[in-house]
Amino acid sequence: METKIILPDREIPKKWYNIMADMPNLPAPPLHPATKQPVGPDDLSAIFPMALIEQEVTQERWIEIPEEVLKIYTLWRPSPMFRAHRLEEALGTPAKIYYKYEGVSPAGSHKPNTSVPQAYYNKQAGVKRIATETGAGQWGSAMALAGSLFGIDVTVYMVKVSYNQKPYRRIAMETWGATVHASPTDLTNAGRKILDEDPDNPGSLGIAISEAVEDAATHDDTNYALGSVLNHVLLHQTVIGLEAKKQMEMVGDYPDVVVGCCGGGSNLAGLSFPFLQDKINGKELRVIAVEPASCPTLTKGEFRYDFGDTAGLTPLLMMYTLGHDFVPPGIHAGGLRYHADAPLVCQLYHDGLMEAKAYPQTAVFKAAVLFAKSEGIIPAPESSHAIKGAIDEALRCKEEGKEETILFNLSGHGYLDLQAYADYLEGKLVDYEYPEEKIKEALSRLPQV
Repeated sequence: METKIILPDREIPKKWYNIMADMPNLPAPPLHPATKQPVGPDDLSAIFPMALIEQEVTQERWIEIPEEVLKIYTLWRPSPMFRAHRLEEALGTPAKIYYKYEGVSPAGSHKPNTSVPQAYYNKQAGVKRIATETGAGQWGSAMALAGSLFGIDVTVYMVKVSYNQKPYRRIAMETWGATVHASPTDLTNAGRKILDEDPDNPGSLGIAISEAVEDAATHDDTNYALGSVLNHVLLHQTVIGLEAKKQMEMVGDYPDVVVGCCGGGSNLAGLSFPFLQDKINGKELRVIAVEPASCPTLTKGEFRYDFGDTAGLTPLLMMYTLGHDFVPPGIHAGGLRYHADAPLVCQLYHDGLMEAKAYPQTAVFKAAVLFAKSEGIIPAPESSHAIKGAIDEALRCKEEGKEETILFNLSGHGYLDLQAYADYLEGKLVDYEYPEEKIKEALSRLPQV
């Protein structure tokens, strides 16, 4: 019985897959925050290199991966796929469960799949410094790593609640040479405005994005980098699903269900988009996005134009959103606490090509502990949402007596998140379902387009 399904280095994908070439409906165009007119390349050139702007808008199906990026990918790619025999046994399910494990990267998650090419293209454009944000710290860690590999200075605005919950993430970023600030800060106009209104603000990804974008826009030598949501980010992550398809072929299998956790959508997209190409072309397949009940973007948000950040500095994007000034409670899955989702993911969900489920954090941690006890890996709180979704699908197969194949993305390990496990094991975690009236209140302040 195969447990580890390993690809040789020569099988690292040489091209990224762009789902826009195959989507039945493309997302509505981004709009300028002031004019409400479609955004052009010139509007983005102040904070992004032209190579990434081109990847943001292209409808070419395959995009070549630069040789220098491929060389760095070999530090951890191809990542392994595992057959979760022991988890199947623990559940007593006839289902076959596989997981693609992205925790083998130096930063411990899937995020370097895009931080490395983003650093590469910025270096090619002569950029000296990158400003970015991070929630739980996975993206900040990945960008700090990529900056160190390409000799670019990195400044990270880290959501304050995560900055305090996860000091080891901050230390990892600083070890790779990044400067890390707890957001909101008094270093930007956006941060100062928020602190004036609420000195104890716990921060949010939307606030941290506002600070990083402002930093980049006000310094000539600085660009901005984003770890999720944008088209080029999702494009870079498709190395996950492209490898997974080859690994499934190696064992003569194909998933009936693909599961990913969803905060902004990058790892869900990375695993699922190459399989969704098959679904669009007629293959039977379910894709499930799993999100926290405390930040239920797809399951409770509205499909509307909204800002990607709190201060309204970014273009307006057509997304499922809870409102750009939504501040979620400080749950431990910090990487899933974003108010909206990637426009590509939102369009696919809107068109019925994806499903979505939301779970409270205690149920998610229960699934994570079961996974750790059976498979050995302690998963990141974010990734544990995908585990919970996969377990529920496996239990459904048990009830229905179906031998389906389930594939999920274990997008990172939890070895820098052990305080979250301590809180769970000590009974300190509480479930929080975001109230409908609070969502309605935030949605009432969406920009009129």
